[in-house]
Parts: sequence; C-alpha cells; structure tokens
Amino acid sequence: MVKQVLSLVLLFSFSSVCAAKTLWSDFSVTYLNGNNYQVGDSDREVYTFEYAAGTDWGDAFLFVDRLKSANGDYETYGEFTPRIRVSSFETSWFKNVYVVPSIEMVANEFVGDNNYLLGLGTDLVIPGFNYVQLTGFHRNNERGDNSWQATLVWALPIGPLIYDGFIDYATHVDNIVPGTNGKTHMNFTSQLKYDIAPHLNLDNKFYLGIEYVYWNNKFGIDGVDERNVNLLAKFHF
Repeated sequence: MVKQVLSLVLLFSFSSVCAAKTLWSDFSVTYLNGNNYQVGDSDREVYTFEYAAGTDWGDAFLFVDRLKSANGDYETYGEFTPRIRVSSFETSWFKNVYVVPSIEMVANEFVGDNNYLLGLGTDLVIPGFNYVQLTGFHRNNERGDNSWQATLVWALPIGPLIYDGFIDYATHVDNIVPGTNGKTHMNFTSQLKYDIAPHLNLDNKFYLGIEYVYWNNKFGIDGVDERNVNLLAKFHF
C-alpha cells in the first residue's frame, strides 16, 4: 500500500513539474571513467543524464546513470526526487520546509528493483555556497525491511572551480534475503571541476575534472569499501 501511495505522489509530482511555471531548468550529460569500482568489475564507464528544475511549488531532480563495465556488463540506475515546498520562511540558519518523495530504480542482468523514499527537507543557509540541502528519509526497500537515510547535497564555488556532491548515510537493512542483513553504509561522492567553455568560445558550461567516491560498506555489504577516482567531463545544454 505504501509503495502504491508513493508511486501516485511521484506521478503527481512529475505531472506538476510538466505543468507548473518553470523558474529555471538545467540539463546536462556527464562522462565518467574509473578503475577502482567495488562489487562487480572494477573498470567502468558511466554516462549520466541529469535534469533539474525550479518551479513555483518547489524543485525537482532527475538523473539516469548508464554503466558499462570492461567485462561487458551493463547497468542502468536512476532517481527522481521532487521537493514540494510546504512552508516558506528564512532564518539565519535555514529556509523553507519540503516534503520529499523519491524513487530509486536499478536494472541489470541480476536485479530490477525499485526503492521508494519519503522525507522532510530544508535548505541550509551557509555563506559562500550556491546551495546546501538536507533531507531525512524513511526508506521502503524492495529487498529487506524498511530503513532510514539522511542526505546532504551542496555546491560550492572556489574561484574558477566548482565543488559539489552528496553524502548519503543509510541505516542497516534487515532481511535483504532471509537471514541476511545489510550494514549501515555511507556514500560521500563529490566532484571538483573547471569550466573550460570560455576557452573554447562556448556559450554553455563544459566542465572537466574528477569525481571521488568514498563509500563505506557499499550497498550495505560489510567490509566492502570503495575509494574510487573518476575522470569527468560534463556538458550543460
């Protein structure tokens, strides 16, 4: 029942994004290449398609990763996360309150799972940052019992560079399969990049840089810790 309700909320949110007054929007494509991935082949290329928009009711973020491993394996992973503003205000520390439904979708040769999340979020007011967003989620997991997650995302300009990323901290998940429990895990993924568009006389932003993944107990697997540097190219349309 919970999954059906969250599916309807997400469908309504997607429809609202299409129908609402759009205040800003951004579409980008990213290419990543790294050779220290954990769980599966270590050498992978990733193509990421991202869309973000601000509307008169809040904002929304959608991304899809297409992963290609050196051994020929493929995987598709995506998330859709609208933030529905339910209170507008600003203090010296934070502003606005959002209801935040989200869906995680993964498909490969072994699994095809959807996880549904529902949370409350806010924007933190931190000088120098373009944005800092904090959300607490309750997770309805496809495999295993329900759990909790805290997510922090940010973007910080540093001179000609931009440093952005996210931190996910998710509690353990019991009964992923009968008798098997997942561990608490933390994924700290960030990107440091430089816009080379002015040097190429391009109107749109074109970033080159690196992405670093610091992930303890990846996917909740005890002792599987990923430390992974990716080369990055990102173009905004």
